[in-house]
Amino acid sequence: MNIDSSNPTDSVSAAQQEPVVFDVRHLSEQQLAALGVSRIAYVKPVLVNGVQGFAIHAADGTPMAITDNRDVAVAAVVQHEMLPVSVH
Repeated sequence: MNIDSSNPTDSVSAAQQEPVVFDVRHLSEQQLAALGVSRIAYVKPVLVNGVQGFAIHAADGTPMAITDNRDVAVAAVVQHEMLPVSVH
């Protein structure tokens, strides 16, 4: 085992450690739709067959689930380690 911290094979290069920066004003529609898709879920009130419910959608708009209770919808999103965002 090499304990020499200056050994480049044992450390991550500085270029790999720097965050990626981009201007969101210049995203394509596809890039915008994919933004946060695995981290954000939208919860919005819906009417299904005359019954009030709450729909859960991925950030790109993909329907994921419907519940009859907003708190259950938010809990489901959090349980899947996502950030719930309300849509009115």
